[in-house]
Amino acid sequence: MFNRVLTLVMLTLSFLLSPSEAQQAAKIPRVGLLSPADPMSPLFEAFRQGLADLGYVEGKNVVIVPRFAKGQYEQFPGLVADLVRENVDILAVQGAVSVRAARKAAPDIPIVFAVVVDPVKDDLVTNAERPGGNITGITTFDSQQPRKQLELLQQVVPGLKRVALLGDAGVSDAPMHACDEQARAMGLETLRFLLTAPNPDLDGAFAAMRKEHAEALLVLEVPVTGAYLKEIAQRAVGNRIPSLASPSRPDSGQLLAYGTSFSDGIRHMAVYVDKVLKGAKAGDLPVETLTRYKLIVNLKTAREIGVTVPPAVLKRADRVIE
Repeated sequence: MFNRVLTLVMLTLSFLLSPSEAQQAAKIPRVGLLSPADPMSPLFEAFRQGLADLGYVEGKNVVIVPRFAKGQYEQFPGLVADLVRENVDILAVQGAVSVRAARKAAPDIPIVFAVVVDPVKDDLVTNAERPGGNITGITTFDSQQPRKQLELLQQVVPGLKRVALLGDAGVSDAPMHACDEQARAMGLETLRFLLTAPNPDLDGAFAAMRKEHAEALLVLEVPVTGAYLKEIAQRAVGNRIPSLASPSRPDSGQLLAYGTSFSDGIRHMAVYVDKVLKGAKAGDLPVETLTRYKLIVNLKTAREIGVTVPPAVLKRADRVIE
């Protein structure tokens, strides 16, 4: 009888203690973040916010281990190796170059990406619906977005004929090609300018735009332009060139901001990170295309460059900056 009572007491105590013990023994997941930008980039904050929206609290039920290339892509292999040494459970990466570096240096760690134009053409996955391996992610690229952006510039710049395209020499030419193709289909002449990180020649690019008589500027959402968006806007205003960029940084000073922002894509990347941490296989999750269009009009910039924004454009705007 005594033995039976003792057994019951021990079992009761074990049940009472097990939740606490399990909590102490539970391993806090470590998420490695590899970014081509810098720590002050809004993209980092977007990822942190995405995890917070899902109930993650840094230091309590998740640890984010960030590494930033600051525009120097050659640092990616070393940064990935450092994340591997940090024993991260998953890699959240931005851009095709970072995916390749992560895949090569950490073939056994699940990878979730964002800021990738076409993961199939970039040879990151074989099939977008079922990527296979240990890679999946989010893309915000819409081949029709450039046309919609150019149509907005046409509304703001009546008779527009020559439009400058500002991109990144260090990434896939797919975004530039899509813009160029859509512009020509609309009867526009394009002037292509590629910036090189980490020290892009912005003054040289805008001097060339003036020489070529660019009437408007479409800023592609690529790493180097994202890092220098305010500087680009300042030079566009100084040269009285109406500019359009993505809405990732709405207060950068561009006349117009339109499209699906990288920030939205990276915030949504946290959803896939959450799924993998909860047991899903990255290769079983289809690559998701995210399209959330926003239009922001900066009337302060319009006044500075002497442009009148049509009422029809203002009516469409999600936000108007006075």
